[in-house]
Amino acid sequence: TVEASKVGKDTVLSQIIRMVEQAPGSKAPIQRVVDRVAAWFVPAVIIIALITFAVWFIATGDFVAALLRLIAVLVIACPCAMGLATPTSIMVGVGKGAEYGILFKNSAALEEAQRLDAVVLDKTGTITRGKPAVTDIVVSDQYSVNSKQYSVDKLVSRSVDQSGTGSLNTELLNSDRWLRFAAAAERGSEHPLGEAIVREAEMRGLDVPQPESFEAVAGHGIAATVDGRRVLVGNRRLMERENVHLNGLAGRADALEAEARTTMWVAVDGEAAALIGVADTIKEGSTTAVRALHDLGLQVVMMTGDNQSTAAAISREAGIDRVFAGVLPGEKANYVKQLQDEGLHVGMVGDGINDAPALAQADVGLAIGTGTDVAMETADVTLMRGDLRSVPQAIHLSQATMRNIRENLFWAFGYNVVLIPIAAGVLAPFAWAPGFLRQLSPILAAGAMAFSSISVVTNSLRLRRIKL
Repeated sequence: TVEASKVGKDTVLSQIIRMVEQAPGSKAPIQRVVDRVAAWFVPAVIIIALITFAVWFIATGDFVAALLRLIAVLVIACPCAMGLATPTSIMVGVGKGAEYGILFKNSAALEEAQRLDAVVLDKTGTITRGKPAVTDIVVSDQYSVNSKQYSVDKLVSRSVDQSGTGSLNTELLNSDRWLRFAAAAERGSEHPLGEAIVREAEMRGLDVPQPESFEAVAGHGIAATVDGRRVLVGNRRLMERENVHLNGLAGRADALEAEARTTMWVAVDGEAAALIGVADTIKEGSTTAVRALHDLGLQVVMMTGDNQSTAAAISREAGIDRVFAGVLPGEKANYVKQLQDEGLHVGMVGDGINDAPALAQADVGLAIGTGTDVAMETADVTLMRGDLRSVPQAIHLSQATMRNIRENLFWAFGYNVVLIPIAAGVLAPFAWAPGFLRQLSPILAAGAMAFSSISVVTNSLRLRRIKL
């Protein structure tokens, strides 16, 4: 059975095609500079041509010779090369990016990426795989709320002791008891950590009921009612906010966090009952990507809602310079602005709905293509492969494209600076100069003008051979 969730122009393929089509047609900021120069260049050339005609007609009295010099100046100064310098490089650069699954929404994004000083990486789903798994369940031995006894029959998990008698493993029973509460509470959540808890409960064969009520507490966790009991699952800030008695678990939580575990507290009826350690492995290539960003001279920053200890452990493993930990979803854009206030040009890499404001705030937003549509719609660049190594590739491509544009502009302007005076006849008084340069034919001028355009296009096509 197949359900079409999106059709026509709403499909991902249509969005990709639209981005690739629109990007070359948009004007890069540097093109506007070229347009302003061209606005002065054309009348300046006309004036130079008229002055050339007047000087040579007055000096020689030869109308035809003066007219030929005027025509040579006009023909050789055709601004085609300047007009081609930017759009040809942009077109080749955008196409090269598309080959690698790097889609620039517009030319401005392609130009701005080469100015970045810092790249901010969201942790979950960007640096890490976004599919965490439960690694530890630590049960409190001080939990004292027993007003409602819990039936062992609701637990399916059993273990056989070393004697093979099939007796119930008490430690397993206790961990399953609180895992069941946590999984029931998380059934209404779509957070990757919540999904990991539910998966673990299902793998253990637990009977996980639907919660009687559910409330998401942004940046903290969730509150739910399970079997008539109030269950909290979240970080330590949630426990402090709800005045939960920690039952001696604080030290164990610190130990888990030091091992790069994201620690989920489980509290029932106002008391901490257990800790669930969840680990999300670093994506293949994330460390390589961070190293490549460093090679490009960029500062790498990680942003996460995890506590400082867990964030520090992940950052050490990935080789990241700076960490913003304990960041609430609504605060991400503020941290990006903080970096911008430090004078940095900032790129933001994210994949989730709550990354969208930060992607919009950044100088260049880069969305992981395996993430949400909102993130991709907000970002300036979409990385279709979902691989963090695409980030340094995108920046390297931007740098190469802008270098290519500057080479084109140098050639286009240098060509005019050198050849317009020759067409005007500055070499005519010098006997050592070749005759065809002392009196430049309009035919040769036309050939030189065409050659300048060909050289710009050929230089732009060199981008196709760049290795990202």
